[in-house]
Amino acid sequence: MKVLIADNAGFCFGVKRAVKMAYDQVNNGDDFKTYAYGELIHNPQVVKDLEDKGIKTIENIDELDENSKVLIRTHGIPEKIYEELKEKKVEIIDMTCPFVKRVQKIVNGYYKKGYSIVIIGDRNHPEVVGVNGWCNNSAYVIQSTDDVNSLPFLDKACVVAQTTITQKMWEDILALLCRKVKELISYNTICDATNKRQSSAEKISKEVDMMIVIGGKNSSNTQKLKKICEKNCDKTIQIESADEIDLIILKEVETVGITAGASTPDYLIQEVVDKITSGRKGE
Repeated sequence: MKVLIADNAGFCFGVKRAVKMAYDQVNNGDDFKTYAYGELIHNPQVVKDLEDKGIKTIENIDELDENSKVLIRTHGIPEKIYEELKEKKVEIIDMTCPFVKRVQKIVNGYYKKGYSIVIIGDRNHPEVVGVNGWCNNSAYVIQSTDDVNSLPFLDKACVVAQTTITQKMWEDILALLCRKVKELISYNTICDATNKRQSSAEKISKEVDMMIVIGGKNSSNTQKLKKICEKNCDKTIQIESADEIDLIILKEVETVGITAGASTPDYLIQEVVDKITSGRKGE
């Protein structure tokens, strides 16, 4: 069997940076109680390992006191929560992805200048929730071209993208927004790593009999990779770990493609490769 791995798969820069910072906190030996506000990344294995090492995930900052240290997730948080953490006088370790931080600053700056804010993305995704929190939760969140129809006509607006949406989604919605906004300032804030990961996944999905997409079930960028691959390869599955692979489905497969979401560590990718290759050898 031939196994192809996408050129751009697994940890992106922001996630790799956050995971390193988190494990550095585990190993620094101080007496602070360390918490993560929300799941640091969308990968259950990494989150569980950090929790096993003492970094508890919380959703409510009321659990924190002055002897606490809190890690800000890669997706970022709303400005209001950031200020509340400062008031609690806890130590803040900000792991917000620098690309997400840039989106927050753009939104905050134009909001203060009196612009309406439009975010293209999933309104329930933590990144979008966080970004919206930097314009007093006043943004119009657009998830599809249909949403543009319900948007009121705006005098002036600034539009940004959730960093993990597809380029097609951005272009399709932006074209319609131009008809709804008199003065539209646009920032294509899709992360370059997202574009590269999606392009490489699309490329190999055209060359294989089956695609395996590795990543957390709640990972937005992983779900988008799956949709891209499904357009080119009918046999596309999404898994979180090698344990989910049923080797029976590989019996009539000659070429397998593998890609992985931005929160998937290299060792999980390798475990999938090892299971596939060893399983076929044992037939």
